[in-house]
Amino acid sequence: MDFYLPIAQVQISIITILILSFAVGFLSGIFGIGGGVLMTPILIFLGIPATYAVANVANTVLGISVSGATTHWYKKTLDYKMGFMIVIGGLAGAILGMQIFKYLREIGNINTIIALLYVYLLVIIGTLIFAEGIKEVTALKKKIILKKKLHTHYWIHGLPFRIRFSKSKVYESALTPIILGFIVGLFASIMGIGGAFLMVPAMIYLIGMPTKLIPGTSLFVTIFITGFVVIAHAVQFKSIDLVLVSFLLFGSIIGLHIGLKISEKLNASEYKALLAILLIAIGIFMGVKTFIFNKSADLLRIIPTHDFNSELTLLVINLAKNSPIIYASLSVVFVVFAGFIFSYIRELIHHFRYSKKN
Repeated sequence: MDFYLPIAQVQISIITILILSFAVGFLSGIFGIGGGVLMTPILIFLGIPATYAVANVANTVLGISVSGATTHWYKKTLDYKMGFMIVIGGLAGAILGMQIFKYLREIGNINTIIALLYVYLLVIIGTLIFAEGIKEVTALKKKIILKKKLHTHYWIHGLPFRIRFSKSKVYESALTPIILGFIVGLFASIMGIGGAFLMVPAMIYLIGMPTKLIPGTSLFVTIFITGFVVIAHAVQFKSIDLVLVSFLLFGSIIGLHIGLKISEKLNASEYKALLAILLIAIGIFMGVKTFIFNKSADLLRIIPTHDFNSELTLLVINLAKNSPIIYASLSVVFVVFAGFIFSYIRELIHHFRYSKKN
């Protein structure tokens, strides 16, 4: 079953998009990686222009983050003070990133440069995860307990303006989370990713936060940064496609929560090598497709359509072009509401099962 995307102006297979988004959400739930780092390159690989892939995946990541952060809010595993410090830097980084994105778009190299960034990013991250996975599996087989240094000092720990973060029980320079947020915001605005692959290890090894607070705080930060990125892309480039976002969000949120549930009973160390191979493979295929064949994959059956005149198409196009601020706000409200509702329903189911057992 095909559906026309009014803003991206291509025709997609709904089943394919739902399956892919579910798979990405599922992997994100199991391994704790950001969905954007997988979904954006997949969409680009399949033929959706980078401008639209980045913006719409960022919008989807916003909805997923709201859903995940709400769950952690129920569990009280959030450090709001630390989160807001990261957000301050993140918004500054996102503003700079949007200017870089605009410049690359104007010179006409945005698709190639973003594809190249993802090729490097996926191969590097995949290689690091592969090495870590093999190390953990080897240690498990030999029954070796890996001791990780949580308090290794780097130059960033010598920065001034130290403040106390009571929830995380750390005494840290305010500049540390701000710098981290700046880097995350830069990546988010250019590449459409939430930045969890940067935030999570930085929160562990640089800031020294308790592990139980890291996922929720990371998702909390992502809400604000990606929210800004979505509005900026919608107003400045008019590249948000609510139809595409709806399909991506539906599949991703379901996959995410199923992945989270399964991850509680799974030793992810044994599967990290497989995830790493997947990331490296996507990076290599994306590089081959972009720089050698340079044509869309047949899987999505993307067909440029400029004269598609359904009522939904005209409504979305007119709203996006004539009222970009309203359209941007609607995009944000839609994914935030969907993410919150899904998390709320999950919490109700959890309470129902708990009360039934007791």
